[in-house]
Amino acid sequence: MQSYTIGQAARLVGVSPDTARRWADAGRVVTHRDEGGRRLINGRDLAAFSVEVGQGAHIEDGEPYTSARNAFPGIVTAVKLGDVAAQVEIQAGPHRLVSLLTREAVEELGLEVGMQATARVKSTGVHIDRT
Repeated sequence: MQSYTIGQAARLVGVSPDTARRWADAGRVVTHRDEGGRRLINGRDLAAFSVEVGQGAHIEDGEPYTSARNAFPGIVTAVKLGDVAAQVEIQAGPHRLVSLLTREAVEELGLEVGMQATARVKSTGVHIDRT
């Protein structure tokens, strides 16, 4: 069974290593030590914990209720407006997301470079929420 370091687990769950350490210290996720003394999380335990964290994230973070589960909060880095269509780029941590949507939608959301936004990915579409 694969095990993960605190840092690896944090990246996979989408939190800082400090948050993952606090969760481990509080007993929210079980850890064990390897021969070198590093704290590790069993892969099955991390998978179950990831689901638990994901199910509570929308309520804890004050996120709107939505059927799109894959949320990438970030910052708008580019807005390209055409006559009818628009392209919006968001940098969400290490992820660059590009969404094609109508110009009208971009204008209604008031999307501009530098503002916070959340890209929500469902199937092959990316939905943008202004945050």
